[in-house]
Amino acid sequence: MGSVEDERRSPLEEGLLPENENQGQYTGDGSVDIHGNPVLKNSTGNWRACPFILGNECCERLAYYGIATNLVTYLKNKLHEGNAYAARNVTTWQGTCYIMPLLGAILADAYWGRYWTIAVFSTIYFVGMATLTLSASVPAFKPSPCVESVCPEASAVQYVIFFVGLYLIALGTGGIKPCVSSFGADQFDDTDPRERMKKGSFFNWFYFSINIGALISSSFLVWVQDNCGWGLGFGIPTLFMGLAIISFFFGTPLYRFQKPGGSPLIRMCQVVVASFRKWKVDVPHDSCLLYEVPEKASAIEGSRKLEHTDEIKFFDKAATVTDLDTKTESFSNPWRLCTVTQVEELKILVRMFPVWATTIVFSAVYAQISTMFVEQGMVMDTSIGSFTIPPASLSSFDVISVIVWVPIYDRILVPVARRFTGKERGFSELQRMGIGLFISILAMAAAAVVEIRRLDIAKAEGLVSEKVAVPLSIFWQTPQYFLVGAAEVFTFIGSLEFFYDQSPDAMRSLCSALSLLTTALGNYLSSFIMTVVASVTTRGGRTGWIPDNLNEGHLDYYFWLLTGLSFLNLLIYVACANRYKSKRAS
Repeated sequence: MGSVEDERRSPLEEGLLPENENQGQYTGDGSVDIHGNPVLKNSTGNWRACPFILGNECCERLAYYGIATNLVTYLKNKLHEGNAYAARNVTTWQGTCYIMPLLGAILADAYWGRYWTIAVFSTIYFVGMATLTLSASVPAFKPSPCVESVCPEASAVQYVIFFVGLYLIALGTGGIKPCVSSFGADQFDDTDPRERMKKGSFFNWFYFSINIGALISSSFLVWVQDNCGWGLGFGIPTLFMGLAIISFFFGTPLYRFQKPGGSPLIRMCQVVVASFRKWKVDVPHDSCLLYEVPEKASAIEGSRKLEHTDEIKFFDKAATVTDLDTKTESFSNPWRLCTVTQVEELKILVRMFPVWATTIVFSAVYAQISTMFVEQGMVMDTSIGSFTIPPASLSSFDVISVIVWVPIYDRILVPVARRFTGKERGFSELQRMGIGLFISILAMAAAAVVEIRRLDIAKAEGLVSEKVAVPLSIFWQTPQYFLVGAAEVFTFIGSLEFFYDQSPDAMRSLCSALSLLTTALGNYLSSFIMTVVASVTTRGGRTGWIPDNLNEGHLDYYFWLLTGLSFLNLLIYVACANRYKSKRAS
């Protein structure tokens, strides 16, 4: 996988700074300070700026997972929703959290830049957290508790307040997630080989900081929510979200900023329109005849030029100069004539698409951590002596797995792999992602085996018709959580690297958002599969695979279904990865 040009590092375009500037003192990738001036290498960016960004991400993820990890429990126990309905609500919300980054990415790349996009949407996020905290704290805003087996439904107002807060968080996430990882990577100069190597480590430690926040959430915060009340359980992550905003602003003097290059969607539409306008025009055999600005820098603000590629030649029509273009002087009209770099931007996205699509199933597998893994844990033995373990807190083993695997990967696997592959990052991004997809298959198989054992015990103990926990320790779920965590380190971090490195300079937020969009679509796919399974398996009055009483169902069949889909997806991914060709800078 990734054998074709994956690790190629073509010479990068110089000249983004004024010619009279000292290129040794200043960054060569066009980065500026907050006032728009070229920045000095020795006093900005690099690892000195990263603690503020990593601190922001750690606190923000603590806040997010402080809600997401145990949300299915809140919906079931406080809003009195059924198993399937609560799981669908969680995956739909999580999907929205990962589809909103498209909005934030477009604003960042086109108008505001990554810094101000993070600042604005962090504020929205904080308001959503505060609203959610109020919905769980103020008596009038939360449903009445169950009286014996009678659980009153939440009122329309209570539902509205809760879900307004929840979806304000989703909106806030949309401006933060596509920008933070890219903004952190922007602190390393692509034109400096030493800084470029550090960028690979940044993505590893970025994901490490995410999981430090998640570990606190899945252990301490889950325990607070289950034992001290949901008002306090939501209030603590709200406080940490405030700390995330403060941490981010503190680092402002040290940051390197990339100028927004205009709307990437408009540029792509211009290429498509210009190509169809010239659909009868023949593309010249010599690519040097295609239109490109003569300057060293690209016509796109803050972007380097891209080399022409021979793939998807139809779009080259947009950069083909005709006699009409010369007569009408269309060189300033991108709806008729586009530069090679602008055409190559669209080609890059098209080439990325098959790889992008094959990561959706992995995200559907990952979604099980906060849904069906938790519901499976609810019907297992959660006690250790007199202490009761909240089922959602088992996700801390996923987080621990990530925290263990990141330094192992960064400090041990990469140097060892580098000796064999000769690649500066050990594995290519595509190879790394493929390894993770394989591990995810093992994770779902492990979950299915545990469920088979649990159902066998339920039958042996005569508990099939009773909605009670089975005497099988919840710690039997540990392997499936550990395997998902290992898969994350390979697939999710590899995906972050892939979409940042392969994206055009002026579309990095958008490409990061596309990486996150797979998580959204994975959650929606999980909801869709769950809906289809519930519909098909309950026909004719049957109990179905996922009834409210899981002892009567076959959750193992659901896990085997995801195992099979993951295996099929891996085969498709290998084919797509082997065909992929990396971008080339001019």
